[in-house]
Amino acid sequence: MRETERDVVLTEHWGEGLVAVTAGTTVEIDARMESVHEGILVSGEAHTEYAGECGRCLTDIAESVEVEFQELFAYPGKEANDFEVQDDHVDLETLVRDAIVLSLPFQPVCRPDCPGLDPVTGERLADNPAPAREQPLDPRWAALADLAVEPAEEPGESGRPQNSQNSQNS
Repeated sequence: MRETERDVVLTEHWGEGLVAVTAGTTVEIDARMESVHEGILVSGEAHTEYAGECGRCLTDIAESVEVEFQELFAYPGKEANDFEVQDDHVDLETLVRDAIVLSLPFQPVCRPDCPGLDPVTGERLADNPAPAREQPLDPRWAALADLAVEPAEEPGESGRPQNSQNSQNS
């Protein structure tokens, strides 16, 4: 069994979409390699930082990401394996890259309650809360606006609205 710690500077961009780990970023890897009958079992953690923009308000964000990984690197043989030991070495790049990229958020936000952008002005709602304005009525629903029910009168003591028939029977 061997344990190793490596700091690797990325030479290429990892990830697509709103956030990614950019080239030049350092990835810290703590790995444990154990010899087992079928090959070498590698387990460990990787830590780095991703950057991009908020999916709601488009501000720049940068967050740290930490992932755990574990994979068996099989000795070369008759069967094809995704990960194999090559000349008594294991290449962790694909394993670590896949673990990090899959852990990146699909819809990243700058904060959990980010209100996003105003649909009319395009300004960030966190900076300038939108004035309360009535939503425009979809013309397809305009005919139903005439059928809108006005709020009921206040309920009487029995919990039901009082009407003229109930007061006459009393």
